Amino acid sequence: MTQALAAAGCDTTLLLKSPVRTDRLVAPLVGLPDVTVRRPYEESLARDLGPRGLTPEQAIELITTLDGRQRFDLIVVRGKRLASVAAHTDALKGRLWTYLTDVPQNVPDLSVTAVTELTDIALASRFLLCQTEELRGFLESAVPAACGKSVLFPPTVVVPDGLTASGTAHAPLKLVYTGKFAQAWNTLEMTELPAALAARGTPAELHMIGDKIHRDSPEWAKQMGKALENTPGVVWHGGRPRAEALELSAQCDIGLSWRAPELDASLELSTKVLELGALGLPVVLNRTPMHESLLGADYPLFADGDLDAVADTIALAADPDTYRTAARRCAEASARFTLDRAAERLRSYLGLAFPPRPEGTDAALPLKVVIAGHDLKFFTRLADHLISLPGLEVRLDEWEGLRTHDQYRSRELAAWADVVICEWCGPNALFYAQHKRPGQRLLVRLHRFELYAEWPRKLDIDKVDAIICVSPYYADLTRELAGWPADKVVVVPNWVDVEQLARPKLPGAEYTLGMIGIAPSRKRLDRGLDVLAELRKRDPRYTLAIKTKQPWDYWWIWNRPEERDYYERAYRRIQRSEALSEGVVFDPFGPDVAVWLRRVGFMLSTSDDESFHLAPAECAASGGVPVVLGWPGADTIYSRRWVHESTEAMADAVHAIVTEGRFDAARDAARAEITENYSLRGVSHAWTRLIVAGEHPEPVRLENVGGALTQP
Repeated sequence: MTQALAAAGCDTTLLLKSPVRTDRLVAPLVGLPDVTVRRPYEESLARDLGPRGLTPEQAIELITTLDGRQRFDLIVVRGKRLASVAAHTDALKGRLWTYLTDVPQNVPDLSVTAVTELTDIALASRFLLCQTEELRGFLESAVPAACGKSVLFPPTVVVPDGLTASGTAHAPLKLVYTGKFAQAWNTLEMTELPAALAARGTPAELHMIGDKIHRDSPEWAKQMGKALENTPGVVWHGGRPRAEALELSAQCDIGLSWRAPELDASLELSTKVLELGALGLPVVLNRTPMHESLLGADYPLFADGDLDAVADTIALAADPDTYRTAARRCAEASARFTLDRAAERLRSYLGLAFPPRPEGTDAALPLKVVIAGHDLKFFTRLADHLISLPGLEVRLDEWEGLRTHDQYRSRELAAWADVVICEWCGPNALFYAQHKRPGQRLLVRLHRFELYAEWPRKLDIDKVDAIICVSPYYADLTRELAGWPADKVVVVPNWVDVEQLARPKLPGAEYTLGMIGIAPSRKRLDRGLDVLAELRKRDPRYTLAIKTKQPWDYWWIWNRPEERDYYERAYRRIQRSEALSEGVVFDPFGPDVAVWLRRVGFMLSTSDDESFHLAPAECAASGGVPVVLGWPGADTIYSRRWVHESTEAMADAVHAIVTEGRFDAARDAARAEITENYSLRGVSHAWTRLIVAGEHPEPVRLENVGGALTQP
């Protein structure tokens, strides 16, 4: 992490936990430009230091002290206990980049206490760094506060230039294990491999590098020590500096990462596996979904079973073709985890956390911006971006209800602000228009909800500098119904966090349709069922996943007889149809949309009307395909290739894309379209220019040719 941060352009301070007894780990960092290693014990940075290193409380106290002398822009912490203490330190909140490894990784271990602790950590962190997509998905599904903050930071492999294995197996076969010795890592069983291989006519020796023996079981630790020292065919090198350990490993033929079955569910990826692969060594490891994703399901050196099965697998590597195939797979996988890749990833996150100062602003005299509204959930990520911008000072006026607010605070903010943004064209917009000062600019974002209400008719449009709508169709409708000057109505589309949503699809995603939110009835669940029914006539693998609150969760919907009757009929239809009852899955509503979308290949939009409808765009950003019924204005948001005239045409388009092998081409085209037009970065920039300079954004330009049946 220290090397990657330095490579990404950060002036990095590394605070050590314990006294330096060997420079094996520290030596590669000493002398690196822009890296400072702080040694609490040697420098006497704190009092009452115990022999086992800093406690989490001492570490955070020391970080806070160092921060007071030289304020850090970001603070990377690793370890749940340390992160928990940091999360409850007000001075550090918002600057924490928390690297999560030692967290519960299965449902039984995920207690209420653990969820609460992880929620506190997520709320206090700018980013949660996760080793794998599996860990990120599990975390977001269990801890809603982690959604939108969880980013990938896989293990980083740093191998000395020019250091590679020979590329061929030798006789005797040299096996290598490097790392800690522990029961779950099968290190004691590994010492039996030379004898097991000799019995199969494959001479072998095992090289073991490391000096840390876990002593959870004193008896096991004693056996491990004896096996290292006395087992024929086992060469124990003890603890070595990292560079030496890599050199010794490169002289061997096959790496070992064979572990106990209880670790198969781990959501972490072994750095040792990647290091050995980077050297050009094939690695024997357990068959798990994560390892299959890394190396391919047909990787020849998966270890399935006990010692004998592992010995049989290793014996296969004596075949030159098998050896070369396994070594190539491991090398190709490791190439995705280099220091350069890690630094590139960090630079992307740094760009999000520390955007440049907008042109036309002055850091010494920031532009004062107020964001006011009763419900800011649709504006949260934009607000986060504006708050992070140097040259802007942003304050929130969060109203308790549509009409309820602290009038004294609102008046104070109205007198203070250079620019006011009203989220919703409601009583908040009327208030700030009434209290607008000369020279102040007022921006009002109007949603479908307010368009037919009383407030737009009461708004003094002369006091408003811009009315913001999310789609061209609703902008035209707003001009028509409100009678406002055309040049005051601006289109700034909804944003899509393409970087958060871009995750690998799960196998079979092309057969899963999706719908997000089916209430009220104008969302037209019945049409989605029509599409599914037509597709299941052709292939029973098609299913419909619906992520939603249920209609009875909304009192204002369920209390209306016509709404209740609609859903009773729709659910009765699902229940009584064999095709539908086995093909519809309801998933709970929640912010873990990015995780859920991994299994969805096509997103249906079957509504009577929409102001924008974000779900198809989110699906496209995730690597899926929008399937949109032609509601009014749909073709001003999505290219016509994704817009269809009927549910039959929607089903035809889906089935053609799947059966003609065009799923990858279609989803690539959809993702490119959404990224170009609606990415969070792009929309945030449009809002910034509107706020800072009053610049109206360029209209979205769609390639409106053909339909979904046309080759994208």
